[in-house]
Amino acid sequence: MDVAAYLVSGIVFGLSAGLAPGPLITLVLTETLQHGSRAGIRVAFAPLITDLPIVILSLFVIARLAGSPLVMGMISFLGAGFVAYLGYETFFSCEASQAGPGEDIQSLRKGVIANLLNPHPYLFWMTVGSPMVIRAFQEGMLGAGSFVAGFYVFLVGSKAVLSLLAGRTRHLLQGRAYRLCMMTLGVLLWLFAVVLVRDAVRFMAS
Repeated sequence: MDVAAYLVSGIVFGLSAGLAPGPLITLVLTETLQHGSRAGIRVAFAPLITDLPIVILSLFVIARLAGSPLVMGMISFLGAGFVAYLGYETFFSCEASQAGPGEDIQSLRKGVIANLLNPHPYLFWMTVGSPMVIRAFQEGMLGAGSFVAGFYVFLVGSKAVLSLLAGRTRHLLQGRAYRLCMMTLGVLLWLFAVVLVRDAVRFMAS
C-alpha cells in the first residue's frame, strides 16, 4: 500500500467510527441539544485524550507479536471479524439518537469517561489499527502518520460536524441522507474486512 492508500484507510475508519451509533456520538448529540454545539464539540475531542495510552499499549503488544506469522494471521482474522461487525452495525444503523435533557456536567469529562468505558477503541487498535500502523511504518513513517492523522481528523471532525448540524438544523440528522451515508460506510467496512482476511491468509501461508 502507498501513502495515499493508508490515508484513505484512516479516513474511512475514522468516518465510520465517527458517525456510527454508539455511546460517544449519543453523548455528542445529547450535550449539543442540552448545552449547544460547543458542548458537543468538546465531547467529540474526548478520543484525543483517551486513545493515546490505548494506542501505545496496542502498538507495544502487537510489535512483540509481529514476528509470528501465525499470531499475526489470527489477529488479522479477529480484525476482519470486528470490522465486519462494525460494517453490519453501521449499514443497518437507525437514525442518529437524540437523547433528552439530563444532568448538567462537564462535557469533556463526560466524553472521556464514556470513551474509556467503550470497548470499541481497544478492539480496533488491538486488532486493526496497530497491525496496520506497524505494516505502514515498515514501508515508511509517512504512511503510518497518514493513517493515524486521517483516522483522528475524521473521527473527531465528523462528530464535531454532527454537533454543529444538531445545533443548527436538527432535521438533517433524520432521513435518507444519514441512512445513505451510513450504508455506504458499512459497505466500505465490509470491503476492508475482506482485505484483512486476505492479509490473514497471507500471514498463515508464509
